[in-house]
Amino acid sequence: MTSKRITQHPVLDIPEGNNVSFTWNGNRLEGREGEMVSSALFANGVQIFGHHHKDNSPQGIFCANGQCSQCLVIADGLPVKSCMTPLREGMKVQSVEGLPKVPEDDNIPTFEDIDSQIKDVDVLIIGGGPAGLSAAIELGQLNIKTLIVDDKDRLGGKLVLQTHKFFGSVEDSHAGTRGFEIGHILEKKLAQLPSVEVWLETTAVGVFSDKVVGVVRENIKDENSGNKAYSKYIKIRPQKTLVATGAREKMLPFPGNTLPGVYGAGAFQTLVNRDLVKSSERVLIVGGGNVGIIAGYHAIQAGIEVVAVIEGLPEVGGYKVHADKLERLGVPIYTRHTVLSANGKDAVESVTIAQLDDKWKAIKGTEKTFKVDTVLIAVGLSPVNEFYLKAKEWGMDVYSAGDAQEIAEASAAMFTGKIEGIRIAKALGIYEGGIPDEWTEKAAVLKSKPGVPLSEEALSALRSYCCDKKKDSEGGSNDALDGRSVENGVMPVFHCTQEIPCNPCTSVCEEGIIKTQDDKITGLPYLTDITKCKGCMNCVAICPGLAATLVDYRKDGENPTVTLPYELWRDTVEKGQVITITDVKGNLLGDYPVERVVANKKKFPGTLLVQVKMGKDVAKKAIGIKFQKSPIESLDVPDTSALPDEAVICRCERVTAGEIRSAIRNGVRDVNQLKGINRTGMGSCGSKTCRTMVLAIFRDEGVDLKEVTERTDRPLFVEVPFGTLAGMKG
Repeated sequence: MTSKRITQHPVLDIPEGNNVSFTWNGNRLEGREGEMVSSALFANGVQIFGHHHKDNSPQGIFCANGQCSQCLVIADGLPVKSCMTPLREGMKVQSVEGLPKVPEDDNIPTFEDIDSQIKDVDVLIIGGGPAGLSAAIELGQLNIKTLIVDDKDRLGGKLVLQTHKFFGSVEDSHAGTRGFEIGHILEKKLAQLPSVEVWLETTAVGVFSDKVVGVVRENIKDENSGNKAYSKYIKIRPQKTLVATGAREKMLPFPGNTLPGVYGAGAFQTLVNRDLVKSSERVLIVGGGNVGIIAGYHAIQAGIEVVAVIEGLPEVGGYKVHADKLERLGVPIYTRHTVLSANGKDAVESVTIAQLDDKWKAIKGTEKTFKVDTVLIAVGLSPVNEFYLKAKEWGMDVYSAGDAQEIAEASAAMFTGKIEGIRIAKALGIYEGGIPDEWTEKAAVLKSKPGVPLSEEALSALRSYCCDKKKDSEGGSNDALDGRSVENGVMPVFHCTQEIPCNPCTSVCEEGIIKTQDDKITGLPYLTDITKCKGCMNCVAICPGLAATLVDYRKDGENPTVTLPYELWRDTVEKGQVITITDVKGNLLGDYPVERVVANKKKFPGTLLVQVKMGKDVAKKAIGIKFQKSPIESLDVPDTSALPDEAVICRCERVTAGEIRSAIRNGVRDVNQLKGINRTGMGSCGSKTCRTMVLAIFRDEGVDLKEVTERTDRPLFVEVPFGTLAGMKG
């Protein structure tokens, strides 16, 4: 089989993991010790993990986060989620064909007494992402006995998957630093706090009426059986509980939506950024929020072609600078479009999209079909808040932070974690001060929606306003402050046109001449004194949106040197190579030879500063380097006339939209009754994936959701083997 390992990356280091041997359906393969089985299979070109017992449909991954069970395999005789199971030497992995059988086992296990083992802690934090880590740091600094549990093999949560630079401010949100690096920073802070205990590979599985939380710790070593690893069920009794469990991805109903190759953007980022597996060759992304747009950028960094991003709204919902980055690289963004179908027999071979009318209906005749092997779904997130809701129901003193509290950016999650950490400390009577108003204000700003992109006229008016204020207070010339009409000296040019919480350029300017409108973190940047700029290029290198350039007229006023930020491979921009330069929207400005490449790996790792000489008529328009240069051709459109009822809603039980719609039309108003009729939501994921789509069908059928009886939650939120609950050791 052909290896799908990523062997070079412009930002990430390539790990040198120990290779181990394992078998897949009897065939010998190699993987990296400790990586998830799903990633090892993908690295070996395997994306079909089995076939469903109901209709023999091929099964692959969807979330890669332990939330669904789409990636089920048989490992050493036991059914496991491949995305949560580390690879070991000699592991025998098999596809699931039909229903898994209970393995025959004549060994007599040993058991331990689990009823007497209850761990008391002051604070239990469920989730080791940006919110959980930030809360744990606040509690640890106050010497509060805290236990943080996370189901992954490392701390950081979604930070681990983020290779892009974060927004916000340098002082408060590590703006200009890449997500995975922020994770390392928080982890190092936590390691210095002895009152905080960390349990990795530990899944919180249930919250009970006696105010006890049940968790399962993996890879516990039993000294009496040769240190053989086993899973252990442990009861925890916290005084306070913080739920920082993040979010799960939403799904869309369309034919082919469960084919291998259709999965969430988070799963894609897990494969390419955490595990460095090139999961795809060509992708189409559904969803123009930050998650989808950033996933597209990550795909290009991993050497994967992005055919397009489609968005149902008239404008992308994510930051415009993120969308601009993609368009400048050559990725088209189709707004007012939706996906009609993913096409293929055993995996995705193509995808069909269409334009939407004002009533959100596909316009016949606007269909386009593209050859792709992957469709990324990035249409929003749902909070993983079942732990919080159940703990509330049982009367526990419980708090939430991050996406479990409100869906927002990771920078906001860090602030909500800090706030809730202090709130818990106050409730314990250990902290007597108040929560700083500044924290609450910044959390609100970081959660805020991006502003409306400004036109050139509005930007000009804004620059004049800022310059007038500066002139009134300190004197000077408007032109000298604006810089747009100045064609001498050296100066940065800012191509951000939308108010978002971001100001790292103000922190790194060596001359202190970059400010934002009214000194707000959401204000657009401007120069207070253009004559003081020395051309240090720090603002270009740190900008998370790659939206700053430097124009230098000092050597040649007619053909100034323009410095452009670039985060792809250096061999594509070496000195002397001819590159295609674009404006902010990806319009071509011309081809120019590279004069010089500057890299400050210590201060701004992963960011290259590419310098070209351009005519002064286009120098201040230049911002992008085109990467994907070949146009994507549309294929013949397949028949999509029978779309609505075919789409699978319940992935686990293969229940279609038509089956659910029929039950609703026959009077069903109870999700539990729906489960009894056609097994909707009865699968192993516990309706985590299908719930929102089922409720959407009720709404689309004209049923007021107040009339719908919601599901009865299971006592356990995650599947747990009976042996683990019984205290079986190995």
